[in-house]
Amino acid sequence: MEGRITFQPTGKTIQVRPGTTVLRAAREARIPIVTRCGGNAGCLMCKVQVEPEQAAMLTPPSAAERRKLGPLLEQGVRLACQAVIRGEVAVQLPEDPLKAAIRKQLERQRDEEELW
Repeated sequence: MEGRITFQPTGKTIQVRPGTTVLRAAREARIPIVTRCGGNAGCLMCKVQVEPEQAAMLTPPSAAERRKLGPLLEQGVRLACQAVIRGEVAVQLPEDPLKAAIRKQLERQRDEEELW
């Protein structure tokens, strides 16, 4: 059975082979997901968000993933390097750290300007 994954917020969707991790699918789709550990559940940088109704479309969390994420799993957070696609699923990508910093700075500036 082929899998299908949609990456949000980009909306890009691709077909994948059985056994493909979310991280591998992102690379095939040319969607950057930052990782330093090479996909070994060591760095926690490749976290993605999955809605509860979509969770069954990924393999259950591995022991390493359960150890690393703990209570975040209950919030739908998964490690892209460990979650294997087994159906049609959509994942929410984390905001790029540089873009997040710029957005926060712009929000602070806007808030300060509103005070004047």
